[in-house]
Amino acid sequence: MGSTTQFCCRRSFQKSYSVVFSRETCNRDLKRDEVIVAMTSAYRAVLADDHAIVREGVKNVLAEIGQITIAAEVADGLSAISAVKQHQPDLLVLDSAMPHAKGIEVLAEARRWSKQTSVVLLTGFTSAGVLASWLDAEVEGILLKSCCPTEMKTCFETLLQGGRYFARDALTILEETTGKTALTSREREVLSLIAMGYQNSGIGERLSISPRTVEKHRASLMEKVGVSSLAELIAYALREGLIAEQTQL
Repeated sequence: MGSTTQFCCRRSFQKSYSVVFSRETCNRDLKRDEVIVAMTSAYRAVLADDHAIVREGVKNVLAEIGQITIAAEVADGLSAISAVKQHQPDLLVLDSAMPHAKGIEVLAEARRWSKQTSVVLLTGFTSAGVLASWLDAEVEGILLKSCCPTEMKTCFETLLQGGRYFARDALTILEETTGKTALTSREREVLSLIAMGYQNSGIGERLSISPRTVEKHRASLMEKVGVSSLAELIAYALREGLIAEQTQL
């Protein structure tokens, strides 16, 4: 394995995030024994994606790194949560949209049951809304499914050494939305429940807020998005990948 060094750069969206990339350097920039210590420990990984071909590709990349045991492969969100609880992996490669539980829900449970697990989102969604929600959740890494094996390998190596990695393409998408009014995490929660058919009172009960507060969030959503009807609001959420199609009315 070639010697690598890491550097951080900060970009501002709603707040600053530390972004780690890898760059090839001369051996003099990193002592040989430091490389050996970094990558000869045994690691465990859980792969969570409902497409077998994606999991196979990820396994091939992990095999190139070496010293990584695939503790479990799962194809749905609930199985992913169970696998994390059972295996306490060093790395969780997580799809954003799976049956039974969304990726963002799996991330929350992984934080609860296995605090040492580094999580990398592997997603086909390229909407700023989806990517921003994962950054808000403080995921350690984000990769787009269009990435090359080399970038995927760099990401995994960075996370296993305690760093964070966000794909350049993902950052570009977020940068293009800088200056636009973004939805808050609470507004995204309200939007998801609206799409599931909840009325203000039901949303208030789920989120432990008053119906009046829910109405304020609804009004804010429609103003930010620039729509005047519930149907238009849900269409926007689907287009931006903020809710799954099966949740719409």
